Order: sequence, then C-alpha cells, then structure tokens
Amino acid sequence: MALENSVFPSRPDSLSLPVEEKGEGEEVEVATEATASTGVFNLSEELGHVVTTETELPPPTAVKVNRSFQAKLAEREANANQPRKKKEVEKERGRFGWARARRKRQRYVEKNGRCNVQHGNMRETYRYLTDIFTTLVDLNWRCSLIVFVMAYAVTWLFFGAIWYLIAYCRGDLDHLEDETWTPCVNNVNGFISAFLFSIETETTIGYGHRVITDQCPVGTMLLLLQAILGSMVNAFMVGCMFVKISQPNKRAETLVFSKHAVISLRDDKLCLMFRVGDLRSSHIVGANMRAKLIKSKQTQEGEFIPLDQTDISVGFETGDDRLFLVSPLVISHEIDTHSPFWDMSQAQLEKEDFEIVVILEGMVEATGMTCQARSSYLAEEVQWGHRFSPMMSLAEGFFDIDYGAFHHTFEVDTPSVSARELSLAAARLDAHLYWSISSRLDEEPLAHQAAKQLDSGSSNSKGGEPTFIVGEITDIQEQSGLGELNGSVATDQSESEA
Repeated sequence: MALENSVFPSRPDSLSLPVEEKGEGEEVEVATEATASTGVFNLSEELGHVVTTETELPPPTAVKVNRSFQAKLAEREANANQPRKKKEVEKERGRFGWARARRKRQRYVEKNGRCNVQHGNMRETYRYLTDIFTTLVDLNWRCSLIVFVMAYAVTWLFFGAIWYLIAYCRGDLDHLEDETWTPCVNNVNGFISAFLFSIETETTIGYGHRVITDQCPVGTMLLLLQAILGSMVNAFMVGCMFVKISQPNKRAETLVFSKHAVISLRDDKLCLMFRVGDLRSSHIVGANMRAKLIKSKQTQEGEFIPLDQTDISVGFETGDDRLFLVSPLVISHEIDTHSPFWDMSQAQLEKEDFEIVVILEGMVEATGMTCQARSSYLAEEVQWGHRFSPMMSLAEGFFDIDYGAFHHTFEVDTPSVSARELSLAAARLDAHLYWSISSRLDEEPLAHQAAKQLDSGSSNSKGGEPTFIVGEITDIQEQSGLGELNGSVATDQSESEA
C-alpha cells in the first residue's frame, strides 16, 4: 500500500483503457500498458475495472477478447436483475403460490348486449341489395344521413340536367330575348335555373316565376315521371328514417342487469340467480326472460362444438319466465337434474370456462314495438354463496326502490358441494330418519305385548289353570319381521299339570 502511494500520489478513481469496437460478435483488441517488471494492469472481465498490482508497466501487448466491454457490463446487469424479474413473475402468478394463469375468455355477448361476432368472407353480397330497406335501416346514423341526402341531391341533379338538355335541344336558350318564342319552361336560362325547377317539381313546392308551358309534350311527360319517382323516393327515405328513429334500441339501454350472478340456497335448493330491472316508469308489456349457456363441448363421436348453446330454464314450465317488470326482480334458475350445473361444485366453478347469456324481450308500451335487452355472465362473474341485497322499502303510500343497491350482494352460508351431492346427502338423511322412526314404532308395541304376556302368564300359573294364547301377536310379528317371537306361544295342559 505504501509503494502504491509513493508511485501514484494522486491516483484517479477509475482508469479507462482505449477499446476499439469492431462490432457485435467480433474480436476486440485491448491494448494495455505495462512495464518489463512484474507489475501489470490486469483488466477484470467480470468486474469491469482496473486492478493495480505493481508500480512499473510492462511493454504494450495485445489481448483478444471475444466480447466487448459494454456487452459484458450489459450481461452482468441482466444477471443482477434476473432474480428480481423472477419475483415479479411469482407475484403476478398469485400470492397463494404457483397457480395456472387463467386466460380471459372472449365474450360471445358483451355486457351491453352487443354480439361480439363479425361475418367475413361473404361472397353473396347481392343479398343485401335484394332487401335494400332493411340494409338502409341497419346502417349507422352517419351512413344513413349520407344516403338520405344523396338520394334527394342525385335525383334533383339528374332531372335538372334533363330539363337543361331539353331547353338546349329546343333552342330555348338561344331565344331568351325573343318574346314571340314559347319555351318549354319559362325563365329557364341556364343549368342553375333548370336545377331550381327540378327541385320545385319534385318537392311540390309550387310554380311561380318558372313554369312549364303546354307547347312541350316531352316536358309534360318528364314532369309526370319526376313527380312519380320523387314521391317514391320521398316515401322510401322517409319510411327508412322513421323506422330507424322509432327503433327501441335506446329503450333497451334502460333495461339493466346485475353485474354478477349468484349461487345460493333458496328453499333448501341450490339456485343460480341474477337481477333485472327497468329504469323507466313506462312498462314493458309481456316481458319474457330466457337464458342460454354458451360452452364448448365434444360429442361422443369426437365432434368438437366450439360454442354450444344449452337452454337454462328460468321458469318456463311454471310460467315464472313471464315477468311483470314494475320493480327489479331476481330471476332464479333451480339447479336440478335437468340443469347443466347439476354436477358443478364451488371448486369446479373456479375452473370452468363458460358464458351465460340472458335475454329479456317485451313490447314497449309507448310505441308498441318489440324490444330486446341482452347481457352475459362469465364463470368468474358468478359468485358462489352470495345473495342480492334488498332494494324495496315501504314509504308513505308507495314502495320506494333504491337502485343504489341494485348490484350489491352479501355472503350467506352455502354448501360448497354440487347440487347432486347435496341431493344425495338429503336423501340419506331422510332415509336414516325414516328407518329409525319406523323401527322405534315397531319396537314399542312388541315390548308392550311381551310385558302383557308375561304378566298374564304369571297370574295364571299361580292359580294352577292352563294358559292358552293363540295368535295374539301374529300381525305384529309380520310387520316387525322379528324371528325371535315367531311361532306358537301356547302351553299344553299336560305339560302344565306335570
């Protein structure tokens, strides 16, 4: 240490060596300065700094290194950060240990009711033109307004050009100052005036300064044709806009579904439940509820069905699917032997991958048009052991509905087994109670009859008279099935005398 201080009185904190970079993957020559003595500057490949061992420097030598200095520093930094990245991955996997990363299911129907399906590679696009009215109604508002404006503008321009062509061919434009000339249309002196006359004709605004004369039979025929076609275009476009405006799509947005579905006991039976409500005071006439289970399955023949639809009963047999939707209702599906959730427990629910699509249909009271609202629930949106919070309270003269608690649920005691296992446990319990009660009822009359028989036998034996008991407990013996008391319980007179 003393030698180092004497040779290098002011040693810098770090020493940099000239490094020539030839590119990634090439050899790099590092020139070092050293003395002829034993002292040398040793370049550490792993630590990346210079270590001084002696005072004098050896002659310059060339050392070939396979990797560059910056590459080694980057590798060292990457190795230092590797344990930290591993911890982050473990943290993402969950705090309860290594768990299988669950892929989020692609929804078939969005929460707002939009079907997440796009049709591609459709070659028969001419079918859209065969039903042009429905095609125009199904367009979005921007395209509908463009088609609406273009339909009128194109017809006005088309017939305006024909009126201008008639005036040009008849020579009306060459006799504008001639008062003795009778034109086809008065005061048509160019294309703009012909276009204005076309608008007046098709919209039936009325003729004033420009009017057709009786000296032009071609113009008369064209006037009739434009009037007829104008009425057809007007009826078609106004009808499309009226149907589009009166569509109950926005009315369906006021029909709301709960964010989660729940599974809990109702009348000692597992039920799948969700809540539906109407935000408007006007009612939905003839409201009807349906539910579908969307789940992939494979048939026994090996056919794979990616989106198989299974009906979920919400009261079709009993009529509970027909709703009187004045206040929010809880729709219940009883998990019985016909239910697709018959064998599903709480542990299996966390592993399942399915989607429940719920559909509410009805007629809008104000317009009389059919309205449909849709929503869906994924497997992770079904809460086991929960129940919906109450919303209704009795106020002064009316029932108050608090929509702030529409999506609220609370936990209740619910067995985590499937409905099948719960039904088997209940059946075993009922069988055990039945046999235990029946055996006790059979044992009581038998004991009573046996005690009565012993009392009568002892009293008769004391008097010295023979005892004859013939078939008094035959019926009891047949019901109880006890073999110990089977047979004759009579005593012979000769045996008693002996």
